[in-house]
Amino acid sequence: MASSQEYLEFVLEQLSELDGITVRPMMGEFILYYHGKIVGGIYDDRLLVKPIKAAILYMPTAAYEIPYEGAKEMLLVDEVDNREFLTGLFNAMVEELPSPKPKKMK
Repeated sequence: MASSQEYLEFVLEQLSELDGITVRPMMGEFILYYHGKIVGGIYDDRLLVKPIKAAILYMPTAAYEIPYEGAKEMLLVDEVDNREFLTGLFNAMVEELPSPKPKKMK
């Protein structure tokens, strides 16, 4: 099942206080970036983030879920209705996230 545009718009509205949020559609789902770094994505109308140390500490009771068949587990964000929680989570994660790999020159 693909994610809905309405759910994406809701999540983006919740994150609207943050500068540097971008989205990339990917096979019916959406990858979320913060300052050019992949934070997670929206899969089947669920917000999932990378299970990095900062996210685990911020959400110690979060469930691990698989975004799609064959993928690594990610953390389910249950508190998408809480704008302050969500922006705090992204801010806690951004420093620990790996920088994007430079693109190869042709």
